[in-house]
Amino acid sequence: MEIIDKNQLYPIIFEPIYMARMWGGKKMAPVLNRQLPESTEPIGESWELVDREGEQSVIANGPLQGMTISQLIETYGRDIISPSYQGKKFPLMVKLIDAGKRLSLQVHPDSDACAEIGEGAEPKTEMWYIISADRTAKIMAGIKQNATKRQIIDTMSGPDVEKYLQVFDSKPGDAYFIPSGKIHAIGSGNLLLEIQQNSDTTYRVSDWGRVDSNGKSRELHVEKALKSIAFTDRTPSRITGVSDNVAHNRKFPIIKHCPFFHVDDLRLVETWRDSTSESGSFHLITPINNPVTVGNEECRTQVPAGSTCFIPATFGVYWISLDTDQETTVVRTTL
Repeated sequence: MEIIDKNQLYPIIFEPIYMARMWGGKKMAPVLNRQLPESTEPIGESWELVDREGEQSVIANGPLQGMTISQLIETYGRDIISPSYQGKKFPLMVKLIDAGKRLSLQVHPDSDACAEIGEGAEPKTEMWYIISADRTAKIMAGIKQNATKRQIIDTMSGPDVEKYLQVFDSKPGDAYFIPSGKIHAIGSGNLLLEIQQNSDTTYRVSDWGRVDSNGKSRELHVEKALKSIAFTDRTPSRITGVSDNVAHNRKFPIIKHCPFFHVDDLRLVETWRDSTSESGSFHLITPINNPVTVGNEECRTQVPAGSTCFIPATFGVYWISLDTDQETTVVRTTL
């Protein structure tokens, strides 16, 4: 590993960090052509970009190979994130979620709930982009319009709570915006990309009566969840994806008005030209169905489907070139 001048920074790929989960699935390897580590439990998550004390993404390519994300920020600071960024850690986390069984019903706190709860709680708003889904796969996100707070409280620890939740058929290309305070669960048969604030605070409302291999139930956090759930928020979370093939490059905004991240769905049939100068922040490029190559005349990085490429804020003009002649979906994330 060497320290290079900021003008020599390049599109970066990080080593994925795989997490075994009791609810993990079997889609990540065949759908994304991943070589997964051996594990007694199924792999449920791949942390593609993380800057936490316990877990650090490590650069996988180029002169900075072996450097952690925190070392990268310490060395280059605002040059890689944004000229206006005030934090010390990378502001986002990027994950792949592979759900063989449905995840727990859960909620993340907002800043007000965190202040009330304390204990190091951090706010978390997130979004999901469906990569692959079984025909029967579901997403639960939010409370139904006609459900009451009392109905949620009375049923939240049992299966009947599902009757009062907004439940959606999961379709590839759809996205879901999950602001802090919105109760949610990922159903079985989903493989999705998750973009979220850099937080690991989750309050489990129900685990559907599930026990682990030792017969133990996972801890529930009902009291903290009740302080976190936004009972009056009945806004639908689903953002319907593009259904038609495109004849030329198109950009479809997914998340526009969120203060923590902006996300676009790029549908590409030829080279896409872009620049970090316009947004003033880094760009994260995640091809969904085909690999792409990201870079400029001086440097290029191949990005496999499902992987996330980090383009530093000072990189400027770049292009995304297609590695196949097929229409390619790319999720682009900025601050």
